[in-house]
Amino acid sequence: MKDDQPLDKQQAILQSAWQAFAAYGYRKTSMDDIARGAGMSRPAVYLHYRNKDDIFRSLVRHYYDTAAEAVAAVLKREAPAEVVLADAFRAQLGDTIEVMLTSPHGMELLDTGLATAADIKAEGEARLVALYAAWLKRAEVNGHIRLDDTPETVAGTIALALKGIKTEGPDFATVKTRLTVLAQLLGRGLSARR
Repeated sequence: MKDDQPLDKQQAILQSAWQAFAAYGYRKTSMDDIARGAGMSRPAVYLHYRNKDDIFRSLVRHYYDTAAEAVAAVLKREAPAEVVLADAFRAQLGDTIEVMLTSPHGMELLDTGLATAADIKAEGEARLVALYAAWLKRAEVNGHIRLDDTPETVAGTIALALKGIKTEGPDFATVKTRLTVLAQLLGRGLSARR
């Protein structure tokens, strides 16, 4: 049971930090806010994380780990391309992006991610692109879709489109709608026969 304790405390810290960042924004959230929300003292939080940046980086890493796992599970399914893509896009959004896009501090959190965790974001995006590329390659080999370019190029284009929709959507409902439309357009285009 003692082996689980540090992980439980880290999860409590991360959950508290995410709630505080969404409620107050990154700049206005203090280590005291995070500690209070986690039911710990500030010095106890420092036993697990060096500072607020370290916590934020862990949150970004957690998002990408969770998103990659969820997207990989969806992309293993056999279904029409537009259905698989729509489900994969929803899996990639997850709860984290919903909270971010519904928070009045969402843009600040996105900017903080770029400034504080650019390396983690780049690595996470590359993992997601690789997952989509592998799916595209399998689907093409199995005759389910047709590609006019490499799976990696198409997957990179998908990633850029997703990023644009997430950052430019005025609200979460609009983002979800646009991702559904994107999945339909891509799925139908990829499935079209010459």
